[in-house]
Amino acid sequence: MPIYNKLVRDKIPDIIIAEGETATTTILTHDEYYKALVAKLHEEVQEFAESDSIEEIADILEVIDAIITAKGVTKDQINTIQEQKRTERGGFEKRILLLEVL
Repeated sequence: MPIYNKLVRDKIPDIIIAEGETATTTILTHDEYYKALVAKLHEEVQEFAESDSIEEIADILEVIDAIITAKGVTKDQINTIQEQKRTERGGFEKRILLLEVL
């Protein structure tokens, strides 16, 4: 049987059981969960980089939402910070690639 040791969506164990297989799981502590979310974010970003799939973007956003909740902040707080940074430093709409600073 494959060993995964990775964070999965909440219904995955039920889906595995419904398919007639056995799923061994554990519940993570808050610190373990946060580290697993960061690892999951890296995994999802890598999958997006390889596939360029909008489904992977949805997965990235799902993990980011979980990270926001785990950090105890709100989306409104994140949006405020995002808007401040966009106002002060701009966004990425102009597609600028910095080549060198002399």
